[in-house]
Amino acid sequence: MAREAAHPLLTVLWPESLSSRIGNWAVLDGARNERIYGAIYRSYLDKCCLYAGELPWQLQMAAPYLVQLDKDDAASVSLIKQGWGDSWGIYARSSASLATLRKHFRGFLRVRDHAGRKLVFRYYDPRVMRVYLPTCTPEELETVFGPVESYVMESEDANVAIEYSLENRRLRERRISLGQMAARV
Repeated sequence: MAREAAHPLLTVLWPESLSSRIGNWAVLDGARNERIYGAIYRSYLDKCCLYAGELPWQLQMAAPYLVQLDKDDAASVSLIKQGWGDSWGIYARSSASLATLRKHFRGFLRVRDHAGRKLVFRYYDPRVMRVYLPTCTPEELETVFGPVESYVMESEDANVAIEYSLENRRLRERRISLGQMAARV
């Protein structure tokens, strides 16, 4: 992520209008970069692996992780700066607990294709989620959002953030130019 975009992204994730009861969470893809696992586990942030059970270390390092972010925490800011523009994961705003969100996000890890085969669904990759969400029916959107108020992720251009929310059972997409925000700061 370009250094000049770091501050605007924090403003996107934590706008002044954000209620103090809403938390920012990241669903990070350990398989995207070997630094993700170490950064998560060296931090004091609330976090958990989305996979269950005892995992071999190779799978632990490549697994998806749910992490609660704090705009005043150096580890949070570092994860955001390092991962933005490299498809490390997606961000979600929610007032739900870690346990509730883990259960929610685990529900999407496996899907069935048209032939009925089980597949891993890497929805936490922004390149996947930003293509998937606009194809969802209102019922599917309600399931994907569940306890999540909004999702934020990078667009094809790392200088543009996309915020997705539900409005009357319809997907609302808002594109935010980080470059324009940086010019105002």
